[in-house]
Amino acid sequence: MQYGAFLFLYPLSALVLLRVHGDGGAEQLAFTTFEIFMLVLFAPLMLKFVVGLSIALWHPIVEQRRARKWSANAAPKVSVLIPAWNEEVGIAAAMLSVMQADYPDLELIAIDDGSTDGTYEQIKRVAARFRGDRQLGRRDIRFRRVRNGGKARALNTALKLATGEIVVTIDADSLVERQAIGNLVKHFADPKVASVAGNVAIGNRNGCIGLIQQLEYLFGFYFKRADGMLNAVYIVGGAAAAYRRSILIEAGGFDVTIITEDIELSTRLQALGFKVRYAPDATIFTEGPSDFRSLCLQRLRWKYGRILTFLKFRCLFFSLEPDHNKFLTLFVLPVTVYCEVLLILAPFLLVTFYAHALTAGGLNALTYVVASGAIVTLLQIASDRNSRYHCNLLVLAPVAWAIFYFVDTIEYQALIRSLYRLAIKRGPSWQRWQRRGVFGDKQIDSPQVTASRRRPKLRRA
Repeated sequence: MQYGAFLFLYPLSALVLLRVHGDGGAEQLAFTTFEIFMLVLFAPLMLKFVVGLSIALWHPIVEQRRARKWSANAAPKVSVLIPAWNEEVGIAAAMLSVMQADYPDLELIAIDDGSTDGTYEQIKRVAARFRGDRQLGRRDIRFRRVRNGGKARALNTALKLATGEIVVTIDADSLVERQAIGNLVKHFADPKVASVAGNVAIGNRNGCIGLIQQLEYLFGFYFKRADGMLNAVYIVGGAAAAYRRSILIEAGGFDVTIITEDIELSTRLQALGFKVRYAPDATIFTEGPSDFRSLCLQRLRWKYGRILTFLKFRCLFFSLEPDHNKFLTLFVLPVTVYCEVLLILAPFLLVTFYAHALTAGGLNALTYVVASGAIVTLLQIASDRNSRYHCNLLVLAPVAWAIFYFVDTIEYQALIRSLYRLAIKRGPSWQRWQRRGVFGDKQIDSPQVTASRRRPKLRRA
């Protein structure tokens, strides 16, 4: 049973709550001096959490007001770019999901980045199937095979072929919800918007690692609502990203020197003074790593690339320039770096905290963590557009606080290894893992996506 690995966490959550109640109830909820110190230490992180949660709650109201403006705008042509390297397992399903999208005028451009498997044959097969299909409306498929040069270079090749006013990028292991492209595009009714981040959800949620990532993605993208409302989005993941093509070309396209070209580009657009938004109703399902080692390698790449991006755009931190968003420069970015500092100190802080809790009976702070983790998880599931898809996470709400300790462990190893690699000046390489397709071995037909069964295959992350 996929939930079996979490069973021991439920008694632990109950023990924390019952310990406080049994030791005196409300009177024992007063914080000790040590707990107050810990609260002060983590105050910036908690402030970011509270501010993000408070603002995100208003997101539906703001979106309804903006919708009046969007509905009056015609749908511009969209170019969907899919770079692929050894993606024969999922590339066909990804292309099919784009071609079946509910958007009138689009083109799909697939770039095979020197694959050594059957990726190129799969691309040609899908292209042959849809060429000349008048029922799909104004759309076309173009593809090209290039010598292996990395994802950013493949995207730049596709960008040169694109003719749409809006460019959407997705990964070759992803599936696009039918309404996702239209929901991304409507944000460009504001001429100052240069990029829009989509809502990425984990498709392969079977197994312990899959469930953890599903919960993590749900949590992280929920708070992106607040960043989107305040134009403070600095990470637009390549699995679900939209750009205004003219601005993207003017900005110089995708950076081939940084391994996380998507993080670099979205931060660069912020540095240039453009608006970056978030579309929670533009869902794209992606396949995450299915084992611990692959997950660690993926987060190493993300962490290393984000550090390089921060170093490159350090001018954004505490910037008072008129073109820079103050909420981003004075709050979001500094607190993000502060959280990384806390992460380095995490082993010492956790040992000290739990030693105090066990010896002095101070479990009050942890009680609030357990309760808030469960409440916020339930809120996020209920407010997500695909709440039915995430209903399987309801049983994890009481132990969400403990699951995020596991996530922090993954992030910790990624940070330490990234700092080491920066010191020795050796960046991480692209990793490979077993692929099964976004929805594993199951055939799923839904209003959002259609996935196909394929055999596992090694690929690059």
